[in-house]
Amino acid sequence: MPGTTATDLPSFPFPELNDNPFDPLAYQERLPEQGPITRVALPTGGWAWLLTQLADVREVLRSPAFSADIMKPGFPLLRPLPAQRDARDRAGVFIRMDPPEHGRYRRMLTPEFMIKSVRRLEPLIQRTVEGFLDDMIAAGPPADLVASFALPVPSLVICHLLGVPYDDHDFFQSRSRVLLSNTTSVADAQAAADELQDYLSRLVTAKERDGGDDLLGRLVAHRLRDGQLTHDEAIGMALLLLVAGHETTANMIGLSTLVLLRHREQFEALGVDPGRAPALVEELLRYLTIVRSGLPRIAVEDAVVGGQQIRAGEGVIALLPAANRDEAVFVDADRFDVDRGGQHHVAFGFGVHQCIGQPLARTELRIALAALAQRLPTLRLAVPPDEVAVRPSFIHGLQKLPVTW
Repeated sequence: MPGTTATDLPSFPFPELNDNPFDPLAYQERLPEQGPITRVALPTGGWAWLLTQLADVREVLRSPAFSADIMKPGFPLLRPLPAQRDARDRAGVFIRMDPPEHGRYRRMLTPEFMIKSVRRLEPLIQRTVEGFLDDMIAAGPPADLVASFALPVPSLVICHLLGVPYDDHDFFQSRSRVLLSNTTSVADAQAAADELQDYLSRLVTAKERDGGDDLLGRLVAHRLRDGQLTHDEAIGMALLLLVAGHETTANMIGLSTLVLLRHREQFEALGVDPGRAPALVEELLRYLTIVRSGLPRIAVEDAVVGGQQIRAGEGVIALLPAANRDEAVFVDADRFDVDRGGQHHVAFGFGVHQCIGQPLARTELRIALAALAQRLPTLRLAVPPDEVAVRPSFIHGLQKLPVTW
């Protein structure tokens, strides 16, 4: 598009990506008629290619021609980076790294998140779910399902897995929300990150001294003490797992409950037959796709994607919600359909950076939603649907979910 500047392009992220709990796809009205790959203006200046079809999104996310390294010049940022002060800001945060560096960290964690490892956690997850439901039911209606159930369940589970004291959950939850909010200033985001890093540094030091039968304890014992991992790298890995490990699943539990209350027949059927939960979870993941601002990458070599030439140094954004509503793959894609078999979705990303914690997230969702439907079959909204507010966040979720029964 010769002569086009960023000011002539649609601005991204689009407001409706955060406004509607169910339908993030009014973006078509904002894009010029140029097909599934077009350019958008970024809030940090400049522009990026926006990919909206499943095949194109998968191609970019698995291709070595595209980098996840946010430090590369021209990377399509949605929020400015803080000034780099020391190596600790980057150490161990492998989601922002490319192979082979990315793979070195990921391999250290793979055994912890394999399906057989997650199965050993199922009794703990079940007890956790039942315990918070007991507390919510004992307190009586109405309740905020987010505060009483959706947030504490995955928080306690990730604390147990990592070896983080659950008594500190208010601290790390509040800092996580600041980090993930799309209205947070650069200074406030950096301050929240600093506080979390300092907290986790003290925790890693304690593991070095005392050990521990948990993920951090095992990393210290098997990786840090023999020099495979530094103290700062262990902090970065812990920070990534702690924030991602509770925020994403908490948001999915809240949003999924809202969807099921709108599709009452599915909620009631789940209460009768919890065996429906796995298929239900896959469709909820596809339908909701909580990473609504997409996954950014930068081309490190010239590439052609979906017939579009993308030059080295140009940014791209893989818009996961659009890919998961691709009509070429999912018939009547805007319809919530548990029987469609939506395993081809990219809610967890794709390629080498595909979410390492997805077996744990699926298990938590399956157990939490089935227990909710069985224990509270009369669950319903306590406010009109249009009063349920979403959070201003890069990870889509609800501020509150007032319910009664």
